[in-house]
Amino acid sequence: MLFYHFLWTFVGGPLLAGCRIYKSPRLMERLACRLPRVSIKPNCIWVHALSVGEVISAIPLVRRVSGEYPDKDLVFSATTVQGLDLARKELDGMARAILAMPLDFWWATVRMIRYLKPRVFLLIETDLWPGLLSLLRAKGVESLLINGRISEGTFKTYKRAPFLARRLFRDLGFCLMQTEQDRERLLHIGVPAQKVVAVGNIKFDRTWAPMETQEKAYWINLFGLSQHTIVWVAGSTHGEESEQILDVFFNLQEGYPNLVLILAPRKIEESRRLFDLVRARGRSCVLRSQANGDVHRPDVIILDSVGELGRIYGIGHISFVGGSLIPFGGHNLLEPASFGVPVLFGPHTENFAWMAQGLVESGGGVRIRNYKDLFEAIDKLLGDSNTRVEMGKAAQRFVMNNQGALDRVMGYIESCLHPRGDAA
Repeated sequence: MLFYHFLWTFVGGPLLAGCRIYKSPRLMERLACRLPRVSIKPNCIWVHALSVGEVISAIPLVRRVSGEYPDKDLVFSATTVQGLDLARKELDGMARAILAMPLDFWWATVRMIRYLKPRVFLLIETDLWPGLLSLLRAKGVESLLINGRISEGTFKTYKRAPFLARRLFRDLGFCLMQTEQDRERLLHIGVPAQKVVAVGNIKFDRTWAPMETQEKAYWINLFGLSQHTIVWVAGSTHGEESEQILDVFFNLQEGYPNLVLILAPRKIEESRRLFDLVRARGRSCVLRSQANGDVHRPDVIILDSVGELGRIYGIGHISFVGGSLIPFGGHNLLEPASFGVPVLFGPHTENFAWMAQGLVESGGGVRIRNYKDLFEAIDKLLGDSNTRVEMGKAAQRFVMNNQGALDRVMGYIESCLHPRGDAA
């Protein structure tokens, strides 16, 4: 580990000098040169999430922890700008401070640890930084991996260098994994069995607020829709995947003129290109940022905002979750399922393999292989409202039947905060 910190000196040293010269706000945050002017009580609870997906996973945990331990300050960090923006929006009032996770440069992490003085560090799903974890352990801070998952691709990488892989997990007190398969993969590379536990997926324990009539009316009016509009929501799509979705939609709309597509690219910066592409095909289109309720019903709505997709799924009649027609690994399937919306996804769901399989087996989801499959699956659902409704109910039951992981996670957090207590 000394060698690891030594190597970071060659990277972090020049960055630190550049930070002081150029005063880059983002770099200053990532080097812990700019910390919030907020006093944090010692022995706080530090929760960290990588980006938007992990922040969404962390929301039910933060709510529960802040409610059960009101005497302790809760601090939340994220790595990406988008993750920080969402955290500030969703966790306002629950987190004492929301800040950028520093680079794993020893100077920055030591500065962060001294500022926070945490009692426990809760890492959500991924973003393992061995330098930070070793420094936390040296300070007597217990670290837990929560909602851990090991994709097939990551597992193959770990098997090539199991010694280094084990080293990543060495300083974690417990690895609380989503599935038994995730647990077995860590055991395979030699992580001690006593610290690896399959507890379930806390994503299921998010508070799934139903789409009330007033909220639904707000979205419908904002986008110029009507009660007779059929809405297909395609979320978190990537690059050429977005274009395939549009091609399927254009062909389907010839037979279903009341069909409207809400397309949410994973990268907001793709929004303008997709907008221009739709207009070039002679179809009407509106960006979410420009929607004001005065527009006539468009053919396509491009969602160029952060944090709204999870609710907009609720006005859909059919959903498609992206990152799955291309070899990316997929995105969270539970958001549309929780609203009782049929969930379609492609062959690449390695990041959510158990979830995808469970949705298919429950009757709430359909895995499609390609453009032709997608067209046929949506065409079938558009032509049979009864099947659409029953499939949506099955998806919603799947979400409700798999709750409970958060209770188990809270038991382990309690055992770390109060070591002589009983672990769940």
